[in-house]
Order: sequence, then structure tokens, then C-alpha cells
Amino acid sequence: MKREVDNSNLSKKIVVYVSNSTGGQFASKIIGHFVIDDKKFRFIALAFGRIGGHNINLQLPKTSVNNLKKNGYDPELVQLEIQQKLLDGDIIILSGSRSPPSVI
Repeated sequence: MKREVDNSNLSKKIVVYVSNSTGGQFASKIIGHFVIDDKKFRFIALAFGRIGGHNINLQLPKTSVNNLKKNGYDPELVQLEIQQKLLDGDIIILSGSRSPPSVI
């Protein structure tokens, strides 16, 4: 039986952690994970800036997408929330990681 979840407060449930970032002036690669309902999910993102404005291309592994669905979450809504948190800087940088990229 599929568990139904209220996705309306999704932003408050997700905590985003950045473990590594590399890149330059125009694009950066971000590696990290997010936690929702005490479950950890990995992600890789490319952050772009300048022409066309700020943009985050977020990739979740298939296992993460399937686990989100299994737990009643809409993976697309989760991805949008993570992208917004990365753009807003609403993240936790893990010690020993490089500083997050500045998207200009």
C-alpha cells in the first residue's frame, strides 16, 4: 500500500547538505545529499550563472527516485525544492568540503 504524504510543507522537511563543489565563474559541480524523514538521498547538481540567470541542473539516482516514490513523495516536487534551496543558499556545508560555488 502506497503511503500518502502531505507535500505542502515539503520545504520544511528537506535539509540539504553539500559535501563538495568544484567549478569556475560560469558553472560549478555540486555533490551532496538531502535528508527527508530521517532518510538520506544523494544528488549531483550543476549550477550555472550569468547568461539566462541562475539555474541548477539536479540529478537524483534512480534508487533515490524510487525510494521517494515508495515513501509517498513526488520526486519532481522534491527536486524543485532542492534546486530552490541550492539557489537560495539554504544548505549546510559539511566540514572539509570546499566552499559552495557562487552563481552570478
